[in-house]
Amino acid sequence: MPKLYIHSVKDYLTNYQSTLCNAFEEADGSGKFIADQWERKEGGGGISKVIENGSIFEKGGVNFSHIQGANLPASATATRPALAGRSFHALGVSVVLHPHNPYIPTTHANFRFFLAPALSKDETDIWWFGGGFDLTPYYGFAEDAIHWHKTAQKACLPFGNHLYPKYKEECDRYFFIKHRNEARGIGGLFFDDFNEGGFENAFGFMQSLADHFLPAYLPLVQKRKKTPYQQREKKFQLYRRGRYVEFNLIYDRGTLFGLQSGGRIESILMSLPPSVEWKYDWKPKANTPEAQLYTFFLKPRDWVNDKS
Repeated sequence: MPKLYIHSVKDYLTNYQSTLCNAFEEADGSGKFIADQWERKEGGGGISKVIENGSIFEKGGVNFSHIQGANLPASATATRPALAGRSFHALGVSVVLHPHNPYIPTTHANFRFFLAPALSKDETDIWWFGGGFDLTPYYGFAEDAIHWHKTAQKACLPFGNHLYPKYKEECDRYFFIKHRNEARGIGGLFFDDFNEGGFENAFGFMQSLADHFLPAYLPLVQKRKKTPYQQREKKFQLYRRGRYVEFNLIYDRGTLFGLQSGGRIESILMSLPPSVEWKYDWKPKANTPEAQLYTFFLKPRDWVNDKS
């Protein structure tokens, strides 16, 4: 059974990586992904696909990895301490896109599967799915946030009415920069340790979220890609990208798992934007679009029922 699980998930994720890259290349119009295949000495490997300096995407990556090892890293056993020291397989696709235009949001998604095979005939295999997608706008638009969250809700509904509010709240909680006391963006969905309803149901749930990611994001790219911007908007984008870097290097579980498991550093840090600015004690002027990002959009909201 473990091999069947792994083959099914791997086939889906490798095809999904190709689907995403083709869709983003088509949306960009000129940029192309460069594929970089790599192997891990401890077991496994992956394919990193990166786009840089396209017409729309300043930098982006769609990475697939399948790694294995004799001991699960601490980041993977934080909620399951009984698994410490157990062998594992970890498969996943991770996505980050940083656009040129500050009016197009940055986005992130990942979808992953963990399997810890049984140590003896008296035990059972332990497996779970995790992942989700979230949105990090620099300039907020209520209609974009509503579309994003309604698409996320649509992805969850076939599997139970309880899942969207549960994982929306989990996303708001997870993508929060504690030392800044602010959200990274407007959230989306974040789930982990998911095996509800057995393998087929849980795998289907992961696939549904993955399949709704492009319909959630690409319409926003198309809507905002021709919005004119000046140096002010670009400087604000660079400043807010600093928050993205801080979260990924301090809190992100995927980054921590990659580092703790001896992952490939170029692929792990693919998520970082190409250019960033930090300013000492900077604050936006009141009643500006920049201030509105903080006062309105970075506060957890019920976007599905929002009437803004």
